[in-house]
Amino acid sequence: MATDADLISDVMKSQVQSLTTLFGQIIPAEGTPEAEATVQWAEVAGRLHSIWTEFQVEQLNKASAEKPPHYADPMKWIATAEGVFRQLPFANPEVQQKFWNEGLALVNAVFGQYGLGPRGEQAQPEAELPRRDHRFSDPEWRRQPFFAVLHQLYLLMSEQVTGLAEAVEGMEPARKAQLLFATRTIVDALSPANFPLTNPVALAKATETRGESLVRGFENLLDDMRKGQLTHTRPGAFVLGENIAVTPGKVVFETPLYQLIQYTPTTDRVLKTPLVIFPPWINRFYILDLNARKSFVRWAVEQGVTVFMVSWKSADASMADLLWDDYIAAQIEAVDFARNRLGVPSVHTIGYCVAGTTLAATLAVLARKGEADKVASATFFTAQVDFEDAGDLKNFIDDQQIETVGRLSPEGYLDGRYLAATFNILRGNDLIWNYVERNYLKGEDYPAFDLLHWNGDVTNLPARWHRNYLRDLYRDNRLAVADSLSACGAPIDLHRIATPCYIQAGREDHIAPATSVWKLTRYLAGDWTFLLAGSGHIAGVVNPPSTGKYQYWTNGGSPETLAEFVEGAAEHPGSWWPHWAEWLRDLDPAEIPSRGKRKPGVRGDKVIEDAPGRYVSAR
Repeated sequence: MATDADLISDVMKSQVQSLTTLFGQIIPAEGTPEAEATVQWAEVAGRLHSIWTEFQVEQLNKASAEKPPHYADPMKWIATAEGVFRQLPFANPEVQQKFWNEGLALVNAVFGQYGLGPRGEQAQPEAELPRRDHRFSDPEWRRQPFFAVLHQLYLLMSEQVTGLAEAVEGMEPARKAQLLFATRTIVDALSPANFPLTNPVALAKATETRGESLVRGFENLLDDMRKGQLTHTRPGAFVLGENIAVTPGKVVFETPLYQLIQYTPTTDRVLKTPLVIFPPWINRFYILDLNARKSFVRWAVEQGVTVFMVSWKSADASMADLLWDDYIAAQIEAVDFARNRLGVPSVHTIGYCVAGTTLAATLAVLARKGEADKVASATFFTAQVDFEDAGDLKNFIDDQQIETVGRLSPEGYLDGRYLAATFNILRGNDLIWNYVERNYLKGEDYPAFDLLHWNGDVTNLPARWHRNYLRDLYRDNRLAVADSLSACGAPIDLHRIATPCYIQAGREDHIAPATSVWKLTRYLAGDWTFLLAGSGHIAGVVNPPSTGKYQYWTNGGSPETLAEFVEGAAEHPGSWWPHWAEWLRDLDPAEIPSRGKRKPGVRGDKVIEDAPGRYVSAR
């Protein structure tokens, strides 16, 4: 029986052979004699074959010495939706006739632009085509009739197939959403821009570089196969503590689950009440400390806030039995440590994404135990507690998906590359196929982009906790039901939360949709402020005032729904960070000198190591 490795090997051999044969025969370099061109392309073919052979030998040696890597192939997910996708009526004669008629009309219309239609019109230098898409904006897609027809037929097919999926009736809403998502994913994957022989831009690049782009792109592909993850940014461009995550501070506390960083103040006086930030443990904390210009941490410190940051440890086999309780207990522990270290009764808190979901549970546990006054305020960055409208991620959450997570975690933790692939699929054209074309087909160099570096710096998750999280929150929505879940010996009822809350949502967030984030307001017993930021899950949060980008909306009334909030909202240009800082100061404006343990690592203050610490770089 053929293994996955055998199948990949056969496919890759076929691709190499077809590419080298094509380029060796039909696209000699411009101005080069035919004999010289043949030699040139034969050399390229030989290099490609040699690179592939060396890769195969390397993988065979690695397989005999250690377990093979987990390839995080995002397209494998599509197989789980195969049964649903079969429900599209492709065999219906009326559907087939419609496809044929519209396709034929489109071909005639496009060929007509090049003087190849029934009326014999003359060719135009820039054909006016009926359908536009940014993937086909390069003039090469219009320069030749074949490629013009090819991508126009693809766009027509995309519209028709998506329309069939939208028209399916009698299906449960969750399954219908899966069908639509699977349809869009497959359609995007089949774009002619994603394949070397149907991408005229890649073919032109190969001609221009005399095959060097093919060699570079093939090397990029094999490098990604080695590490089992798509590359988005130039390897080695960023080094933690040197040009990323550079805000000065010290690790002042650590457990087997997390390190706690305290940042060095830059002002003579600071707010008496410190801030503890809980980033999501599905990513590295330095999304909030990318560089000096973008860093929320540095900016908050400059506003006179004493900032603590939790740096979660990437899971390994020792963390196989961790549950949600452990992360809730860790949040409470970090709050208590900061309070005791600085001798203050309470702290401000921030929870980002899944850590915000957990922060809500933490507040409910503290309220149940009569300890709610330990937290002076809670800020939620794109966090959900009611998962009824949780967006496209719900398409990955059913019994079959949860069972798959278990099979992918034999050592008790989920390889972070699988989760990265899942998030990439949510924006497949931007985070997968764009890079396939640029870096595999065209052999372009990778950019040095800190956000993309962070996006690829994956973390592993405790598998048991992750499965419970998917089942209890995403699938069954139990956090929204009072006392349905318990943690740390206390039932969780979000309605008990009276802590002042600041809730930020992103207007274009595809991971935590604004409609879902808004629902937190419906559970709180205390005062809350809701703010809608421009952009999405990352750029909507990481938007420093210095850039002058995007906008945000506020509503001073008492809206009952997000639609009412938007209808009566006032728009403000730029970053929402100053609005948040003003809200924080209004809660408790008391200040004290920034001395003693407000400056971590001063004489007599025992610390562990410099920020950003060891945990953030552990794989």
